[in-house]
Amino acid sequence: MKQQPRSKIEQLILQSCPNGIKSVKLGEVCEIYDGTHQTPKYTNEGVRFVSVENINALYKSNKFISRSDYDTLYKVKPRVNDVFMTRIGSIGVCTVVESDEELAYYVTLTLIRPDLSKIDPKYLKYIIESSQGQKELRKRTLVNATPIKINLGEIGKIMIPLPPLEIQNEIVKILNKFTELEAELEAELEAELEARKKQYHHYRDNLLISSKDTSESIRLGDIAKNLDSKRKPVTKSSRKSGDYPYYGASGIVDYVDNYIFDGDYLLVSEDGANLLARTTPIAFASTGKVWINNHAHVLEFDNRTTQRYVEIYLNSIDLSKYISGAAQPKLNQENLNKIEIPLPHLSDQERIVSILDKFDALVTDISIGLPAELNARRQQYEYYRNKLLTFKELS
Repeated sequence: MKQQPRSKIEQLILQSCPNGIKSVKLGEVCEIYDGTHQTPKYTNEGVRFVSVENINALYKSNKFISRSDYDTLYKVKPRVNDVFMTRIGSIGVCTVVESDEELAYYVTLTLIRPDLSKIDPKYLKYIIESSQGQKELRKRTLVNATPIKINLGEIGKIMIPLPPLEIQNEIVKILNKFTELEAELEAELEAELEARKKQYHHYRDNLLISSKDTSESIRLGDIAKNLDSKRKPVTKSSRKSGDYPYYGASGIVDYVDNYIFDGDYLLVSEDGANLLARTTPIAFASTGKVWINNHAHVLEFDNRTTQRYVEIYLNSIDLSKYISGAAQPKLNQENLNKIEIPLPHLSDQERIVSILDKFDALVTDISIGLPAELNARRQQYEYYRNKLLTFKELS
């Protein structure tokens, strides 16, 4: 059988490391520093302040601290080719510093300074974000902490494969090209997805408006049974981890070891800024055994079609006239019950729900349509990156 030609990387490995690639502790090839533990005082200008929230867009952060605070809080200041890594929550997301603009950073990030004579900073980013890098981080993650975190002293202990710089550089070239192509494709898909969402909203609104001529205006309190009295809030420190979804105003916020509801319900946000901002749905369904706290109203309907129709309708309208409170917007039970629902005949409800659910699936269902294509692109990149960064260990 004719032997397949070797890639450049395979040739380099065969020439320089025929017995395999050695692994080293991260601390042997990098210096590792902590961000400030002091809650910063933000200013309108000064030194840009970065955290977990803008790890992938360092220079777009709109938070700043004063020059004097920066000089006081930071003995070690970031410089070009340093690597920021998240160490709380989604641990192990990395960004390479590519500008000489000064940056301040919080304890949620660690600053990794690679020895450039031994390791390429972008290779470091790729290897930490790879499956084996994430596995190494998980070994040392405090999963019982809230939120989960990795202590600074543990970061230097993670083991990473360290091929010669020539091989690292070649890997970085390949992954950079792949990443650029991936970003272009994802941007196109994201734009198409956003266009589909707008199309869905336009189509939904037209369907709901056209049905009003044959609809009967009914108050929500007259078609749904309110079960708010059965809700039970549980503080985060008192919750026991389990398999049952724990719902709040924005949907599932945790999983607990018990439940207080079992069935099909429509949950509606009771409080929070999203009641006015509407960045996420304020009405959402729950099914099966669940726990619901006192930040979401619990409504029970006679049939699932009407429940779904009301869910779609509530997410399409402006509820500001039913909401009280300025600092903390609130939709109380009395006002919830007053919301007027233009309810068409059940057969029309079924038709509208069927049409919109099919359309919605193309926009949001991760298993079909554009979301599935986006997910497949990301999985393809992760597979290729992980394969490229998997080496025969030095024997």
